[in-house]
Amino acid sequence: MRVVSLVPSVTETLTAWGVDPVACTRFCERDDLVAVGGTKDPDVGAIAALGPDLVVVDVEENRREDYTALVDAGLAVYVLHVRSLADVGSELDGLAERVGVDWTAPRLPPSVPVSRRAFVPIWRRPWMALGLPTYGGSLLRHLGIEPVFADDGPYATTTLDEATARHPDVVLAPSEPYPFTDRQLPELEAVGPTVFVDGKDLFWWGARTADAIARLAAVLDGSSG
Repeated sequence: MRVVSLVPSVTETLTAWGVDPVACTRFCERDDLVAVGGTKDPDVGAIAALGPDLVVVDVEENRREDYTALVDAGLAVYVLHVRSLADVGSELDGLAERVGVDWTAPRLPPSVPVSRRAFVPIWRRPWMALGLPTYGGSLLRHLGIEPVFADDGPYATTTLDEATARHPDVVLAPSEPYPFTDRQLPELEAVGPTVFVDGKDLFWWGARTADAIARLAAVLDGSSG
């Protein structure tokens, strides 16, 4: 089957399943594959020219107008919608069946009671924070951490003063979508003790989910002492 993946998580998962897409986005970390634009600006003409049997998109990752353009181009489009850890198994079950793969969701590490609150910045200028419902937010809850902006929607625009006022126990600074590094450490440390985490482990779902939870748990356990 000729599959085009417009979702980095899906590209990684298909690869783990032994299904190599014929094309993907420039964010998918598959330099050996044809890149057909980004997640928010795919080249519909280039995708159509590849003659795919299936194009995979995700509601949270891709735009509705691009989905419509793909359908209008006569392409078969498979839509995923992952907004929580609980969605991963059922959504990928459907994708696996569609691409003809025998896949069973791996057993996840047990959840941990919530005991800490975190400010999780995902962008800067303006500052934006991870909330709920999101895959990343639900993953953190599984690990015993509640985003301080959980009640403000998936991705709240905020300020560092507002984040500080919510008294987080920890700041979790991911490597993507904004690449937080030591350069931002002074302003993040003003909000709370800061831990840098792998953005892919926090936000990419699918084949990596179970191992990502274990890796993040090790990082967060190290930060609690």
